[in-house]
Amino acid sequence: MLFTVKKPGRHTPIAMLMVGVLVVLTLLLAACGSTTSTTGTTSSTAPDLRVPGVLTVGSDTTYPPQEYIDTATNKAVGFDVDLITAVAKNMGLQVNVVTTKFDTIIDDLSNKRFDVVISAVSVTPERQKKVDFVPYFNAGESLLVQAGNPKNITKLADLCGQNVGVQTGTIEQTDLQTASDACKKANKPEIKMVVLQDQTAVIQLLANQRVVATYQDSPVTDYFNKQHPGKFAVGGAVINAGLEGIVIRKGDTKMFNAVKSAFDKLKADGTYKQIIDKWGLTNEAISLVDRRTLFA
Repeated sequence: MLFTVKKPGRHTPIAMLMVGVLVVLTLLLAACGSTTSTTGTTSSTAPDLRVPGVLTVGSDTTYPPQEYIDTATNKAVGFDVDLITAVAKNMGLQVNVVTTKFDTIIDDLSNKRFDVVISAVSVTPERQKKVDFVPYFNAGESLLVQAGNPKNITKLADLCGQNVGVQTGTIEQTDLQTASDACKKANKPEIKMVVLQDQTAVIQLLANQRVVATYQDSPVTDYFNKQHPGKFAVGGAVINAGLEGIVIRKGDTKMFNAVKSAFDKLKADGTYKQIIDKWGLTNEAISLVDRRTLFA
């Protein structure tokens, strides 16, 4: 029997090698493509932060019940603090509240000292030219007066010629100036504003009878009135109700979308209502579904 030994062909192993190389290259390219796509999606939607993993928040922590320093712990507390902490948690971040002055808070945000601001900031057309807002609260303005309201103060027009306390940089300061101008036009003496940085110090002016009234957001009026029963009274009705918002740097789309998405989830899952109820601010809660946007 004749046995024929078949010589191995030269092209067979080379072909197999080429096929193997092609398979490996295909897998590598596929893997690289997948990684690039995933990383690109994450980086394109995640907001830029001052400190990785931390939402740095600017706040004037002198404005209870929305933000103030707990003297027992020396830490910021309040409705706004609880809310922004929950927003940050929903974003997968820790929160760091940085105390700052209210009259420079928006400029400090624009200069990237913080990632966002939450500090009972009323939404106004003038402020919207500089920053964007995620609305979270609906508050008005009201007067706090001495117990019994001895001067019968129920509106801003009653303040002509009187000493009135107000915090610097607030919308209430602007409104008091407008009311003071109206006094002068009516041939009455102007309102004598005593303007301080710290809201608690403003209330202390009234406690020491250095002013006849103070003017601030309605939740602040209610808070101090409840904290000091028999010491103060509310002077008239709440006026100029309007939105307050979490403040975002102008044009920072990634941060705006991330914060708004997190806040919408808090409204949907009941966390927002829980925080509102905790601080007794049910009159100031915004609706569960609020389609307004303050992003330009």
